[in-house]
Amino acid sequence: MPEIQIEVLEQRIGYRFFDRAHPRRALTRLAYAREQQFGDDQDMDALATLGDAVIDLLVIDDLLQTGVTRKGEITVQKVRRVNMSVLRTIAESIDLAPLVLWGKGEEAQEVWLSGRVLAECCEAVIGAVFLDGGLGAARQVLWTLGLINTETRDSAAGNGR
Repeated sequence: MPEIQIEVLEQRIGYRFFDRAHPRRALTRLAYAREQQFGDDQDMDALATLGDAVIDLLVIDDLLQTGVTRKGEITVQKVRRVNMSVLRTIAESIDLAPLVLWGKGEEAQEVWLSGRVLAECCEAVIGAVFLDGGLGAARQVLWTLGLINTETRDSAAGNGR
């Protein structure tokens, strides 16, 4: 992956990666990784799962910080703020699709037009940010992308994780 793709991603999300392997993995689809015979841990799938959990955690925390305290209301607000459509819109707003390494079949089918696929790519980027810089970095990126309202929050450990 050309370094310029990582730099473009960093500029768009407002975060500079310490370990360049994280964004490379976040931008590599499983189909592409298999075509290139990459190792099992060099595609975005696990990062998308991690990113999904990090997004849920930080959005719920943001809701609590902004005064939403009832379980039912937290659930309703979280579903409004975090869903496939919202994540796809965020991915489109940062023009994520051209940065992703797609498999040949995916390119032929233009799978990025599917909301689910772009949403997963967005989740993978957040997972990569979390692995690289911890919860504080992920919080900052989600704030930059407009998914949460509270920019920072002190952690008990003091290191943002």
